[in-house]
Amino acid sequence: MRTGLARRMLAAALVSLVAAAGCGVQPSDAIRAGEPPSGPVAPTMTVTLYLVKNGRLSAVTRPGGRPMFLTDTLALLAAEPTAREQAHGLTTDVPPEAAPFSVTVRPPGHVVVNLSTPADELSTLAVKQIVCTAAAMVPESPAQVTVVGAGQTVAPRDCPGRR
Repeated sequence: MRTGLARRMLAAALVSLVAAAGCGVQPSDAIRAGEPPSGPVAPTMTVTLYLVKNGRLSAVTRPGGRPMFLTDTLALLAAEPTAREQAHGLTTDVPPEAAPFSVTVRPPGHVVVNLSTPADELSTLAVKQIVCTAAAMVPESPAQVTVVGAGQTVAPRDCPGRR
């Protein structure tokens, strides 16, 4: 019986010794890694939408945290303007049922926007909103934009004043 107790005490002592020894990492002083990062912060992405104010198009820039697809930007037209935009008298003529959108970009600078509603049911201002918002996101300027929906097509147009 004493032999078993002695063995257990010896085993406990060995476990304690190994635990005290750790994994062999030696203590050290702080290591300098140089100066902290500095310099300009990456630019914030922005999105340009064309909303309506007093019956005319008005370019509005919204901050965007990430790059947006053209379809996401067009969907913003079918949603209500922000409270701040509404306070400044901005509205949209693009009906909510026009979304979701699909977009095809054809070189050079031709964009086809497909709506979920008949294109010929859109107001003239709604078509201009879609055309100018799409054209603002295409690097080739001036971009020609065709609006298509439910078998109806609005002829290719460019955004007035974006030449």
